[in-house]
Amino acid sequence: MSVLCILYSVLCVPLFALTPTEKPDLSQPTGIAPAFFGPNAFPVPDMLDGLTQRELHLELAGDGYWGHDGSRTADIFARVHVPLFTRWANLSIWMPVFGWYDQYDGKGQGAGDVYLSTDVQVLHNEWFKTPNAKYIPQMTLRLGMKTASGEQFHRRRHYDCPGYFFDLSIGQSIPLKHLTLRFAGSAGFLCWQTDNGRQNDAFMYGLQAKLRHEYFSVQATWGGYVGWEHYGDAPMTIKARVAAHVKGFEPYVQYQYGIHDYPFHQLRIGLVYHIDILGRFAKRAKTAKAES
Repeated sequence: MSVLCILYSVLCVPLFALTPTEKPDLSQPTGIAPAFFGPNAFPVPDMLDGLTQRELHLELAGDGYWGHDGSRTADIFARVHVPLFTRWANLSIWMPVFGWYDQYDGKGQGAGDVYLSTDVQVLHNEWFKTPNAKYIPQMTLRLGMKTASGEQFHRRRHYDCPGYFFDLSIGQSIPLKHLTLRFAGSAGFLCWQTDNGRQNDAFMYGLQAKLRHEYFSVQATWGGYVGWEHYGDAPMTIKARVAAHVKGFEPYVQYQYGIHDYPFHQLRIGLVYHIDILGRFAKRAKTAKAES
């Protein structure tokens, strides 16, 4: 949490302190919104399902986007979730590492923005020793930020400004024969600086359903956010994902469709690798204690 606050202060304070040469007309929208920029400018964040990651989560994927206007984008995507010495808190970092695009005003390439978040478990049924504990849902709080490291602002590929968000997700699992059905919902706040003197504030929302088997999982997610300018700043998407589970590896395919203010289709093919680092640390500590 403290790391995120320091990073946000370093990135945002200098920008907010700038004095514009001309006072902006606050009655007019800025147009710095997802409907008018590339697919990675500020996409709808992947929602949590009420649970933090128990293991180290390493992910690498390739994305292909094709816009409703005929534009095309490809990028390499990476993400990591790190348990912070406990299964109840994670540090998450993700970004489109590098991308290529072809749009109406030419072709280009460049790096994307870095996203960081702290994800904290605030409610879990394992914490209660009552007969009806299984009916208590799980809940997580996420505090995140977006850097201003993305390139090609003049081509409207990324916002040349930072942003931040926080949300609360809640989920509940329903065990079935050989399967687990999980439902989750989330709500929160997201904002980004648009010009010298103001920012766009948005309400975040999301719903998710996931069917999990020992060897595979299928999930669907609907979500988005709604800004106050009401001009291209209310992206809404639906995502479908299919994954296989093979001894710590999780290859997957994901398709995303932009319903509103996100004029893109996305196809992502990726691989996730899980490592039980907390279990390994506990085992080493137990062995060292026994040897001493």
